[in-house]
Amino acid sequence: MPHRIDIVTFHDPPVPDGASPWVPGAGPSFHIDVADSDPAWQGWFDELAGRVRRALGWRALVIEHVGSTSVPGLPAKPIIDIDLVVADPADEASYLPALEAEGFELRVREPWWFEHRVLRSLEPRCHLHVFGYDSPEVVKHRLFRDWLRGNPDERDLYATTKRDAAATANEAGEHSMQYNARKEQVVREIYQRAFLAAGLLDG
Repeated sequence: MPHRIDIVTFHDPPVPDGASPWVPGAGPSFHIDVADSDPAWQGWFDELAGRVRRALGWRALVIEHVGSTSVPGLPAKPIIDIDLVVADPADEASYLPALEAEGFELRVREPWWFEHRVLRSLEPRCHLHVFGYDSPEVVKHRLFRDWLRGNPDERDLYATTKRDAAATANEAGEHSMQYNARKEQVVREIYQRAFLAAGLLDG
């Protein structure tokens, strides 16, 4: 399990010289489409989680619906974010071929950031985030999701932030990573309140 200090710390290691998080042929998307919350998203997750479980069986230690589509009432890009925990994300041979056989495609490889990998599905649209069992990011994502589910005022603040960031990014011709950067300050402020409420920070 990750240590408390790692859960409340925002880890932003630089990309090593000469490296890229994107696999060849991949890159960030342009035009940010933030849609109204859709009850169908839960069904999309259920379908995708079933495909992951079918591919990996017990090697899928955790399969969690995270991100904005996991929060009822929250507008989101219509892309399901899933956290998948495996024993060793660096051992791609132990999970990647099986996921590829289920229609997932590797897009991101970040060994310098908790061995993070991202695979995508196009139908339903999905970003499958692969982490190890000791990654603090999995705990963070679950905490953020549950905090927004339980606090409508925080959910509404984040909704406004997302729509404003998308409008500005689209007008400027920016890509998805720049859109994420525009949300970052508010996201971290929400996290701080969630950390305090959970007793992970001293008030």
